[in-house]
Amino acid sequence: MTVGKKVAVFPEPGAIGPVMNLVGICQALRDLGHECVFILDPGLEGSVTGYGFEEQLLSCMEPMSPEESARYWDDFMQKYLPSFRTSPYEQISTYVKACWEAIADTSRWSVKNGLGDRLREISPDLIINDNVALYPDTERAGCPWVRMISCSENEIPDPDIPPHFSGCGENDRDGFERFRERFRAEVEPIHREFMDFIESCGHERLPFPEFVLPSPHLNLLLYPKPLQFQRRNPLDPEKFVYLDGCVRTEAEPYAVPRFAKNDDGPLIYFSFGSLGVADVDLVKRMIGVLSETRYRVLVNVGSYLEQYDEPAGNIHLASWYPQAAVLPHCDVIIQHGGNNTLNESLYFGKPPLVMPFVWDGHDNAQRMNDTGHGIGMHRYEWTDAELLANIDRLLTDPSIHAKLKQTSAYMQAHDGRREAAKRIDALLASSG
Repeated sequence: MTVGKKVAVFPEPGAIGPVMNLVGICQALRDLGHECVFILDPGLEGSVTGYGFEEQLLSCMEPMSPEESARYWDDFMQKYLPSFRTSPYEQISTYVKACWEAIADTSRWSVKNGLGDRLREISPDLIINDNVALYPDTERAGCPWVRMISCSENEIPDPDIPPHFSGCGENDRDGFERFRERFRAEVEPIHREFMDFIESCGHERLPFPEFVLPSPHLNLLLYPKPLQFQRRNPLDPEKFVYLDGCVRTEAEPYAVPRFAKNDDGPLIYFSFGSLGVADVDLVKRMIGVLSETRYRVLVNVGSYLEQYDEPAGNIHLASWYPQAAVLPHCDVIIQHGGNNTLNESLYFGKPPLVMPFVWDGHDNAQRMNDTGHGIGMHRYEWTDAELLANIDRLLTDPSIHAKLKQTSAYMQAHDGRREAAKRIDALLASSG
């Protein structure tokens, strides 16, 4: 073990899930004597200070007022709300295309806004990079870098597994090819322009569809082996590590609030993540259905709390919950399928009802159906009876519970955050 090293942690701008996953890893690195410094988008200010980590704020967007910056991703999600009702295939030409344009822009602006200068000031011994696009300054910082794959496993492609965010079943080979052809037609021009940019920064061009390649040093997958795909080209276990869950430790235990109604009913946690909460009408529709049930429900509504009326007595609304402390108390987790929330659900053995809207949520919803760990269902096309029947099945289905019990025991026994810290510590030691 090599103590006293400095690690710069650079998560995806705009989303809280990757940040929370990295907090768990950094807690384990801190236990080994290393110092972790987070480089965060200003919109994520304050998200890691409560865990005792230093934050350095750096915008990866064009200059704008603090108010505009704070609204940027909410406005982005509102703009594309209609596309969330469409299939993953149809979303390629709307949300997916727009996302890749925005992601490529964050890389360009990171150079203009001084990411390289910030890294020189921090002078890290290693960088953890949790992004789906290449940031030139992290690769020319003069130290090893680790790629964190906080989305589903198929972010690392293979001919025999579903394309990333396609939502295809594992055996739908015709669907694979159809999705890949549409993706190439829509996204290859964006990729070509991005390659021009990284080449101008002194980096070699990457083959389509890659916007970033695996690290030559170490790659960490926030994905458990019980869900692992069968690849034609297996990943090198020395360079690719499945973390089998990466759950941070919260400072305080969570006390479930008292409910005026159904105070002894099954407890549901309902969260569509930091971006999915923009879908206020859908959340209100679901609250309306759940308010007439025997359940207690904790509902994460993000920054939209003021748009909700006083809820029924079995519904509790909040802008934020300490999720890793909440989940052990719950019986069912209604979610959008973000990989961090999904893995936390599996880690604690809590049945997931996945209602995806974009990105790897589609893959994770289908993976729950393919592997029998939970239920993936359409986000909008359901009746009240169908929604409640799926919740009831998750509460009672013995096969789902047996699968979750086995996977939870596996994940908790392997403790992915400590495995990640051990691998990073070994890399720090070997690199001097």
